[in-house]
Amino acid sequence: MSHDTLHTAGTPDSSEANLLPLIVEPEHLISLLEHPDLVLVDVPLKAESHAQHIPGARLLDFKQLVGSNDDEIPGIPSPETLSAVISALGITRDSHVVAYDDEGGGWAGRLLWTLALLGHTRFSYLNGGLHAWQGDGLPLVDTVTQWQPSEYRAAYVDTSVMATREDILDRLAADAPEDKVVVWDARSVEEYRGEKGQNARLGHIPGAVHFEWTEAMDRERNLRIRDYAELITELGARGINPDQHIVTHCQSHHRSGLTWLVGRALGFSDIRAYPGSWKEWGNRDDTPIER
Repeated sequence: MSHDTLHTAGTPDSSEANLLPLIVEPEHLISLLEHPDLVLVDVPLKAESHAQHIPGARLLDFKQLVGSNDDEIPGIPSPETLSAVISALGITRDSHVVAYDDEGGGWAGRLLWTLALLGHTRFSYLNGGLHAWQGDGLPLVDTVTQWQPSEYRAAYVDTSVMATREDILDRLAADAPEDKVVVWDARSVEEYRGEKGQNARLGHIPGAVHFEWTEAMDRERNLRIRDYAELITELGARGINPDQHIVTHCQSHHRSGLTWLVGRALGFSDIRAYPGSWKEWGNRDDTPIER
């Protein structure tokens, strides 16, 4: 995929108004749980031992969202695979998908990013996920929800939400300031410094800005996204500003699922995620690395 793909946006497939804003609070969501267009998806860290969920939620194993370095686009499952995953959840092109997880938004964000890549425009994140829902004293159930599978045909419709390794390399080498990229590294500081990791090579993409994904969570408010003004100020102080070309990544575009979502919520005009992430970059011998 060439550098030019960074300027190509897909055409949204649905003109219907969204049921909910991008970031929705539990008190708002609970009144719409029975809405026929709503599909609530729970993406827990451990699906096999996940007992309780919000009424009506459909369980998704996050491993189904993650591709390998051997995929056509490293880190992203094929359209055929994603068609099966999304269809099994009963999602149609008219569904408004609300995603949540039990860890602060990483896997929920990855699902919503995947839907955005597929050109799906009707989606929201339950702010704080399961922690916020429980913290507000709202009901949970342990019964299995029944639903009808759909026939969702997935395609990479909107590549404007994605950056590839080649895209980043092109922008790192760009001469014009307006073509440069700001890389937002959402990993731990130890991974960023090259002190920790399980890849062939450790460190970070040259010039990358470190802002760990957990720094975007408000631990006093059940892992909701922190105050927007505070986040914009802190990100700006580190060199991440709303009007820049921003690419966010982690190890496997899990933690950066949240940072992509946060950038979108903050109104960043051009924030993309790198699905290959360090799993690709750090296991090649032709990618520049700083430590």
